[in-house]
Amino acid sequence: MTSVIFMGTPKFSAPILSSLIDHGYDVLAVVTQPDRRVGRKHVLTASPVKEVAVAHDIEVLQPQKISGSPEMARAIELAPDLIVTAAFGQFLPTKLLKAAKVAAVNVHASLLPKYRGGAPVHYAIMNGDKETGVSIMFMEKKMDAGDVLAQRAIPITDQDDVGTMFDKLSDLGRDLLLETLPKLLAGEITPVPQDEDLVTFSPTIKSDEERIDLNLSAHLIDCKVRALRPAPIAHIYLNGVRTKLWQVTVLDQTTDLQPGALVSHDKHHLAIATGEHGVLGLDEIQPAGKPKLSITDFLNGTSDALTIGEQVAE
Repeated sequence: MTSVIFMGTPKFSAPILSSLIDHGYDVLAVVTQPDRRVGRKHVLTASPVKEVAVAHDIEVLQPQKISGSPEMARAIELAPDLIVTAAFGQFLPTKLLKAAKVAAVNVHASLLPKYRGGAPVHYAIMNGDKETGVSIMFMEKKMDAGDVLAQRAIPITDQDDVGTMFDKLSDLGRDLLLETLPKLLAGEITPVPQDEDLVTFSPTIKSDEERIDLNLSAHLIDCKVRALRPAPIAHIYLNGVRTKLWQVTVLDQTTDLQPGALVSHDKHHLAIATGEHGVLGLDEIQPAGKPKLSITDFLNGTSDALTIGEQVAE
Protein backbone atom coordinates (compact mmCIF):
# COMPACT_ATOMS: atom_id res chain seq x y z
CA MET A 1 0.00 0.00 0.00
CA THR A 2 1.39 3.39 -1.02
CA SER A 3 1.66 5.80 1.90
CA VAL A 4 0.72 9.47 1.48
CA ILE A 5 0.83 12.71 3.39
CA PHE A 6 -1.87 14.97 2.00
CA MET A 7 -1.64 18.74 2.21
CA GLY A 8 -4.58 20.98 1.36
CA THR A 9 -7.22 23.25 2.84
CA PRO A 10 -10.30 24.42 0.87
CA LYS A 11 -13.34 22.72 -0.62
CA PHE A 12 -11.36 22.16 -3.85
CA SER A 13 -8.98 19.83 -2.00
CA ALA A 14 -11.45 17.71 -0.05
CA PRO A 15 -12.70 15.43 -2.90
CA ILE A 16 -9.09 14.80 -3.92
CA LEU A 17 -8.25 13.60 -0.41
CA SER A 18 -11.42 11.50 -0.26
CA SER A 19 -10.53 9.80 -3.54
CA LEU A 20 -7.07 8.81 -2.29
CA ILE A 21 -8.63 7.23 0.80
CA ASP A 22 -11.34 5.48 -1.21
CA HIS A 23 -8.79 4.06 -3.66
CA GLY A 24 -6.64 2.40 -1.06
CA TYR A 25 -3.82 4.86 -0.50
CA ASP A 26 -2.56 4.84 3.09
CA VAL A 27 -2.98 8.47 4.15
CA LEU A 28 -0.66 8.75 7.16
CA ALA A 29 -1.52 12.35 7.99
CA VAL A 30 -3.23 15.44 6.63
CA VAL A 31 -1.63 18.88 6.84
CA THR A 32 -4.09 21.76 6.61
CA GLN A 33 -4.46 25.37 7.69
CA PRO A 34 -5.50 26.10 11.29
CA ASP A 35 -9.20 26.44 12.07
CA ARG A 36 -10.51 29.91 11.21
CA ARG A 37 -13.32 32.05 12.57
CA VAL A 38 -16.02 32.32 9.93
CA GLY A 39 -19.13 34.45 9.46
CA ARG A 40 -20.65 37.25 11.46
CA LYS A 41 -20.67 35.13 14.60
CA HIS A 42 -16.97 34.26 14.15
CA VAL A 43 -17.54 30.55 14.63
CA LEU A 44 -14.27 28.60 14.78
CA THR A 45 -14.46 26.36 11.72
CA ALA A 46 -12.34 23.48 10.48
CA SER A 47 -11.20 23.37 6.86
CA PRO A 48 -13.05 21.01 4.48
CA VAL A 49 -9.89 18.89 4.30
CA LYS A 50 -9.74 18.55 8.09
CA GLU A 51 -13.37 17.43 8.12
CA VAL A 52 -12.55 14.59 5.72
CA ALA A 53 -9.50 13.58 7.75
CA VAL A 54 -11.39 13.54 11.05
CA ALA A 55 -14.19 11.48 9.52
CA HIS A 56 -11.60 8.85 8.56
CA ASP A 57 -9.64 9.03 11.83
CA ILE A 58 -6.52 10.37 10.10
CA GLU A 59 -3.93 12.38 12.02
CA VAL A 60 -4.32 16.13 11.38
CA LEU A 61 -1.43 18.60 11.49
CA GLN A 62 -2.28 22.33 11.46
CA PRO A 63 0.80 24.54 11.50
CA GLN A 64 0.42 28.30 11.36
CA LYS A 65 3.53 28.16 9.19
CA ILE A 66 4.91 24.83 7.97
CA SER A 67 8.58 25.82 7.69
CA GLY A 68 10.52 24.77 10.79
CA SER A 69 7.39 23.73 12.68
CA PRO A 70 6.87 20.65 14.87
CA GLU A 71 4.23 19.62 12.34
CA MET A 72 6.86 19.61 9.59
CA ALA A 73 9.13 17.48 11.76
CA ARG A 74 6.25 15.05 12.28
CA ALA A 75 5.59 14.84 8.54
CA ILE A 76 9.26 14.11 7.88
CA GLU A 77 9.23 11.48 10.61
CA LEU A 78 6.33 9.67 8.94
CA ALA A 79 8.48 9.21 5.78
CA PRO A 80 5.67 8.76 3.24
CA ASP A 81 6.06 7.37 -0.24
CA LEU A 82 4.26 10.44 -1.62
CA ILE A 83 3.44 13.96 -0.55
CA VAL A 84 0.35 15.15 -2.40
CA THR A 85 -0.68 18.80 -2.20
CA ALA A 86 -3.79 20.54 -3.51
CA ALA A 87 -4.32 24.21 -2.66
CA PHE A 88 -2.42 24.02 0.62
CA GLY A 89 -1.58 27.71 0.56
CA GLN A 90 2.03 27.74 1.81
CA PHE A 91 5.48 27.17 0.31
CA LEU A 92 6.99 23.81 1.26
CA PRO A 93 10.65 23.71 2.36
CA THR A 94 12.99 21.53 0.32
CA LYS A 95 13.69 19.41 3.40
CA LEU A 96 10.02 18.47 3.56
CA LEU A 97 9.74 17.76 -0.16
CA LYS A 98 12.71 15.42 0.05
CA ALA A 99 11.02 13.46 2.84
CA ALA A 100 8.82 11.75 0.23
CA LYS A 101 10.45 8.46 -0.77
CA VAL A 102 9.06 8.59 -4.32
CA ALA A 103 7.91 12.14 -5.04
CA ALA A 104 6.07 15.23 -3.89
CA VAL A 105 3.35 16.16 -6.37
CA ASN A 106 0.85 18.99 -6.62
CA VAL A 107 -2.62 19.25 -8.15
CA HIS A 108 -2.69 22.77 -9.62
CA ALA A 109 -5.82 24.34 -11.12
CA SER A 110 -4.35 25.71 -14.36
CA LEU A 111 -2.69 24.61 -17.56
CA LEU A 112 0.86 25.31 -16.49
CA PRO A 113 3.01 27.27 -17.19
CA LYS A 114 -0.01 29.59 -17.40
CA TYR A 115 -1.23 31.03 -14.11
CA ARG A 116 1.30 29.98 -11.53
CA GLY A 117 0.26 31.23 -8.12
CA GLY A 118 -2.65 31.33 -5.73
CA ALA A 119 -5.58 32.48 -7.90
CA PRO A 120 -5.39 30.64 -11.23
CA VAL A 121 -9.13 30.08 -11.59
CA HIS A 122 -9.93 33.72 -10.86
CA TYR A 123 -7.51 34.96 -13.52
CA ALA A 124 -8.62 32.46 -16.17
CA ILE A 125 -12.20 33.70 -15.89
CA MET A 126 -11.23 37.36 -15.44
CA ASN A 127 -9.16 37.33 -18.62
CA GLY A 128 -11.96 35.79 -20.67
CA ASP A 129 -10.14 32.50 -21.32
CA LYS A 130 -12.21 29.86 -23.11
CA GLU A 131 -10.62 26.99 -21.20
CA THR A 132 -8.56 26.15 -18.17
CA GLY A 133 -7.59 22.84 -16.62
CA VAL A 134 -5.53 20.91 -14.12
CA SER A 135 -1.82 20.10 -14.03
CA ILE A 136 -0.25 17.32 -11.97
CA MET A 137 3.33 18.39 -11.34
CA PHE A 138 6.40 17.68 -9.28
CA MET A 139 6.78 20.01 -6.33
CA GLU A 140 9.85 22.15 -5.95
CA LYS A 141 10.67 25.17 -3.83
CA LYS A 142 10.00 27.66 -6.65
CA MET A 143 6.28 28.38 -6.91
CA ASP A 144 4.45 26.00 -9.29
CA ALA A 145 7.58 25.57 -11.38
CA GLY A 146 8.01 21.79 -11.28
CA ASP A 147 7.96 19.44 -14.25
CA VAL A 148 4.47 18.49 -15.41
CA LEU A 149 3.37 14.85 -15.16
CA ALA A 150 -0.11 15.19 -16.67
CA GLN A 151 -2.57 17.85 -17.82
CA ARG A 152 -6.20 17.98 -18.80
CA ALA A 153 -8.26 20.90 -20.10
CA ILE A 154 -11.89 21.87 -19.51
CA PRO A 155 -14.03 24.62 -21.12
CA ILE A 156 -15.05 27.80 -19.30
CA THR A 157 -18.63 28.70 -20.23
CA ASP A 158 -20.17 32.17 -20.15
CA GLN A 159 -22.15 31.07 -17.07
CA ASP A 160 -19.21 29.77 -15.05
CA ASP A 161 -17.87 31.58 -12.02
CA VAL A 162 -15.09 30.69 -9.60
CA GLY A 163 -17.47 28.54 -7.57
CA THR A 164 -18.63 26.38 -10.46
CA MET A 165 -15.14 26.10 -11.94
CA PHE A 166 -13.59 25.07 -8.62
CA ASP A 167 -16.12 22.25 -8.39
CA LYS A 168 -15.41 21.12 -11.96
CA LEU A 169 -11.63 21.40 -11.55
CA SER A 170 -11.70 19.55 -8.24
CA ASP A 171 -13.41 16.59 -9.92
CA LEU A 172 -11.03 16.84 -12.87
CA GLY A 173 -7.99 16.99 -10.59
CA ARG A 174 -9.24 14.05 -8.55
CA ASP A 175 -9.66 11.87 -11.62
CA LEU A 176 -6.40 12.93 -13.25
CA LEU A 177 -4.43 12.33 -10.05
CA LEU A 178 -5.86 8.82 -9.71
CA GLU A 179 -4.81 8.09 -13.31
CA THR A 180 -1.36 9.62 -12.88
CA LEU A 181 -0.11 8.19 -9.57
CA PRO A 182 0.00 4.51 -10.63
CA LYS A 183 1.95 5.47 -13.76
CA LEU A 184 4.32 7.59 -11.69
CA LEU A 185 4.89 4.77 -9.19
CA ALA A 186 5.54 2.35 -12.06
CA GLY A 187 8.05 4.70 -13.69
CA GLU A 188 5.90 5.06 -16.80
CA ILE A 189 5.81 8.88 -16.98
CA THR A 190 8.34 11.20 -18.58
CA PRO A 191 8.02 14.56 -16.79
CA VAL A 192 7.80 17.60 -19.09
CA PRO A 193 9.69 20.77 -18.05
CA GLN A 194 7.66 23.96 -18.18
CA ASP A 195 8.49 26.48 -20.89
CA GLU A 196 9.72 29.51 -18.92
CA ASP A 197 8.97 31.80 -21.88
CA LEU A 198 5.25 31.04 -21.48
CA VAL A 199 5.00 31.57 -17.73
CA THR A 200 2.25 33.85 -16.40
CA PHE A 201 1.25 34.46 -12.79
CA SER A 202 -1.98 34.68 -10.82
CA PRO A 203 -1.25 36.42 -7.52
CA THR A 204 -3.85 36.52 -4.77
CA ILE A 205 -6.58 39.07 -5.51
CA LYS A 206 -6.03 42.32 -3.56
CA SER A 207 -8.92 44.29 -2.11
CA ASP A 208 -8.40 47.25 -4.45
CA GLU A 209 -8.80 44.91 -7.44
CA GLU A 210 -12.37 44.12 -6.41
CA ARG A 211 -13.59 47.45 -7.74
CA ILE A 212 -14.82 47.37 -11.34
CA ASP A 213 -13.28 49.75 -13.85
CA LEU A 214 -16.26 50.80 -15.97
CA ASN A 215 -13.90 51.78 -18.79
CA LEU A 216 -13.49 48.06 -19.50
CA SER A 217 -15.69 46.45 -22.11
CA ALA A 218 -19.02 45.01 -20.95
CA HIS A 219 -17.65 41.54 -21.73
CA LEU A 220 -14.58 41.95 -19.51
CA ILE A 221 -16.69 43.45 -16.71
CA ASP A 222 -18.93 40.38 -16.83
CA CYS A 223 -15.81 38.20 -16.75
CA LYS A 224 -14.53 40.03 -13.68
CA VAL A 225 -17.87 39.79 -11.89
CA ARG A 226 -17.86 36.02 -12.42
CA ALA A 227 -14.16 35.81 -11.52
CA LEU A 228 -14.88 37.29 -8.09
CA ARG A 229 -18.03 35.30 -7.36
CA PRO A 230 -18.88 33.82 -4.86
CA ALA A 231 -16.02 35.63 -3.15
CA PRO A 232 -14.80 38.30 -2.68
CA ILE A 233 -17.44 39.90 -5.03
CA ALA A 234 -16.79 42.79 -7.40
CA HIS A 235 -18.24 46.23 -6.68
CA ILE A 236 -18.94 49.64 -8.13
CA TYR A 237 -20.30 52.83 -6.62
CA LEU A 238 -23.94 53.22 -7.65
CA ASN A 239 -25.38 56.66 -6.85
CA GLY A 240 -22.45 57.07 -4.47
CA VAL A 241 -23.12 53.83 -2.56
CA ARG A 242 -20.62 50.96 -2.61
CA THR A 243 -22.59 48.23 -4.37
CA LYS A 244 -21.61 44.61 -4.93
CA LEU A 245 -22.35 43.12 -8.34
CA TRP A 246 -23.61 39.54 -8.07
CA GLN A 247 -25.05 39.12 -11.55
CA VAL A 248 -24.77 41.21 -14.72
CA THR A 249 -25.64 40.74 -18.39
CA VAL A 250 -23.75 41.91 -21.46
CA LEU A 251 -26.44 43.52 -23.60
CA ASP A 252 -26.44 43.31 -27.38
CA GLN A 253 -26.44 47.05 -27.98
CA THR A 254 -24.05 49.99 -28.10
CA THR A 255 -24.05 53.52 -26.72
CA ASP A 256 -22.08 56.74 -27.07
CA LEU A 257 -22.69 57.66 -23.43
CA GLN A 258 -19.74 57.81 -21.03
CA PRO A 259 -18.95 54.70 -18.94
CA GLY A 260 -21.16 54.71 -15.85
CA ALA A 261 -23.99 56.69 -17.45
CA LEU A 262 -27.55 55.36 -17.28
CA VAL A 263 -28.53 53.94 -20.68
CA SER A 264 -32.01 52.64 -19.92
CA HIS A 265 -34.29 51.55 -17.08
CA ASP A 266 -37.81 50.54 -16.19
CA LYS A 267 -39.31 48.74 -13.21
CA HIS A 268 -37.45 45.54 -14.02
CA HIS A 269 -34.11 46.49 -15.55
CA LEU A 270 -31.28 48.98 -15.33
CA ALA A 271 -28.47 49.29 -17.88
CA ILE A 272 -25.31 51.39 -17.75
CA ALA A 273 -22.66 52.33 -20.29
CA THR A 274 -19.23 50.73 -20.23
CA GLY A 275 -16.01 51.14 -22.16
CA GLU A 276 -15.83 50.32 -25.87
CA HIS A 277 -19.41 51.64 -26.29
CA GLY A 278 -20.80 48.62 -24.43
CA VAL A 279 -23.95 48.32 -22.35
CA LEU A 280 -24.21 46.28 -19.16
CA GLY A 281 -27.41 45.18 -17.45
CA LEU A 282 -27.33 45.00 -13.65
CA ASP A 283 -29.37 41.96 -12.59
CA GLU A 284 -28.53 41.26 -8.96
CA ILE A 285 -26.77 43.73 -6.67
CA GLN A 286 -26.09 44.39 -3.01
CA PRO A 287 -25.82 47.97 -1.79
CA ALA A 288 -23.71 48.42 1.35
CA GLY A 289 -25.64 47.50 4.48
CA LYS A 290 -28.43 45.74 2.57
CA PRO A 291 -29.14 42.16 1.50
CA LYS A 292 -28.63 40.88 -2.01
CA LEU A 293 -31.42 42.29 -4.22
CA SER A 294 -32.82 41.58 -7.66
CA ILE A 295 -32.72 44.71 -9.78
CA THR A 296 -36.54 44.75 -9.68
CA ASP A 297 -36.52 44.93 -5.88
CA PHE A 298 -33.79 47.55 -5.93
CA LEU A 299 -35.68 49.75 -8.38
CA ASN A 300 -38.98 49.49 -6.54
CA GLY A 301 -39.71 53.05 -5.49
CA THR A 302 -36.48 54.51 -6.90
CA SER A 303 -36.70 54.18 -10.68
CA ASP A 304 -38.68 57.41 -11.12
CA ALA A 305 -35.70 59.38 -9.76
CA LEU A 306 -33.35 58.08 -12.47
CA THR A 307 -32.57 60.07 -15.62
CA ILE A 308 -31.25 58.62 -18.89
CA GLY A 309 -27.75 59.89 -19.59
CA GLU A 310 -27.10 60.71 -15.92
CA GLN A 311 -23.81 59.48 -14.45
CA VAL A 312 -25.05 56.92 -11.91
CA ALA A 313 -22.07 54.57 -11.53
CA GLU A 314 -18.35 54.84 -11.07
